[in-house]
Formats: sequence, structure tokens, C-alpha cells
Amino acid sequence: MGQSQQTGTAGNTGNAGNTGNTGTAGTMLVVTQVSPYADGPAGVHGVLGQAARALAELAGMHGLGVRTVADVAELSPEDLGSGVLALFTIGETPFDPAQRSAVEAAWRAGRLRLLGVHSATDACYGWPAYGELLGARFDGHPWTQSFEVDVVDPEHPATAHLGARWQWHDEVYLFRELDPDARVLLAVADGALDLSVPGGRRPPHGWPLAWCRRRGAARTFYSALGHFPAAWESPAFLRHLGGGLSWLLEDPVRSA
Repeated sequence: MGQSQQTGTAGNTGNAGNTGNTGTAGTMLVVTQVSPYADGPAGVHGVLGQAARALAELAGMHGLGVRTVADVAELSPEDLGSGVLALFTIGETPFDPAQRSAVEAAWRAGRLRLLGVHSATDACYGWPAYGELLGARFDGHPWTQSFEVDVVDPEHPATAHLGARWQWHDEVYLFRELDPDARVLLAVADGALDLSVPGGRRPPHGWPLAWCRRRGAARTFYSALGHFPAAWESPAFLRHLGGGLSWLLEDPVRSA
């Protein structure tokens, strides 16, 4: 799928959640690898190139260098030891044991911050700690539709610009193993979904769409949105992701 590309900071695209952080984290790795599941092929999202470009722009606005990665085999454990790891992945992304150990150790130590987008929760089922890193695992998407979003936490940088309700069109994911300590930021509004569709149900935690979480020095931000091209053309959505990145970088990323 092509080689990774490394760039300096990207051009400014407006106030997409930039809070003035100027590169305490160094580099953002933007991983967009599509890999088969253990039991068959994974779907290929047509927006991956668009998403990689948008994430690179947001990284540049926060003073980060950017490296886009289409094959994680190009990454050394040292590459994964600090900075921001942005994941728009699907399937069994083939991180090897040394890479997995590096990510887990750096995340827990606060040296590596995680930003997950959309299908990143539908990846790495063979990596036991992966669900802990992101905060939940994908458990189906019975709905693809327009719906009203509840802004659960309007004080967060990822949501402060949205108002109390937000109209959106996307896939709606179900999740399992949601971290009970996750700070849910966005959720599907009650009554917006038809529970009679195949697979439709209301989990105990409802239908969260975005969350952040801290565990000691570790930080993760995740948004389930972004399936369609229109998302990556939406200033409101880009400000949502930019605000998530700002939150990840609020505290200086720790050195080794």
C-alpha cells in the first residue's frame, strides 16, 4: 500500500482545536493500514487518504511532525516509544510482539498518546491489551443513517464548539468492554435509532460516539465518527478531532 511518508508541520487550516501547543510531543504517526481479519478480508475505507491528510494538517497545527504509515512493518519499537499514535486501522493490524510491548509501555508511561478514529476499535483482536489502550472494542454497526448527537460533555476541547445537540450522518457503532472510567464526550441521542433492525440493541452504556480516558500518565482520545468523505470536509468534525488532539497534549508528553 505504499511507503510511509514523513513531513514537517503541515499548513494551518483554521482554528481546528489548536490550543497553542508547540510540539512537546514531537511526531504524530498516522497509521491507516487495512489488514484481513483472522477469518476473512476487512472492508477498505475509501476515506483513508483524505483522513491521513486531515490528520496531518491537525498535527501541523499543534506543532507536530507527521509520518503517515501504510504498513506497520516499517516502524521500529523505538518509533513507537514517544509522540502521538493516530490509528485509522481495521482488521488484524500486524504489530509484532516487540512493537506491541513498546506501545503498551510508552502509553502507560505517558510518552505515547493514542488517538483512535472510527474503525480503529475494529482492529487487533489478537492483541489482548489493545482494547484497554483504546478504551473499548467494536461490536457491530447495525445503523448507517442521519441522527442527533448528544454533546454529553460540552466542556471538553473536542466538543466545546458543538452546542448541546449536533446533527450527523455516519455509521453507528456498538461497543463492548467499554472502560467504565472512560469520559464519554458524545453519544447518540435517545430515540434516534430503530432498535428493531437486525442487531439493533441498547447496551448498558448506551451508544457512545467519542470518549477520552486517563490512566495515570496514559491518555487516549477516540472518535467513532468519520466513515464518509463529508466528515473529512466538515470544519465541525475536524475541530472535534483537533480538540481531542489538544487534550492529548495538554500535559507535556514525558521523555524516556
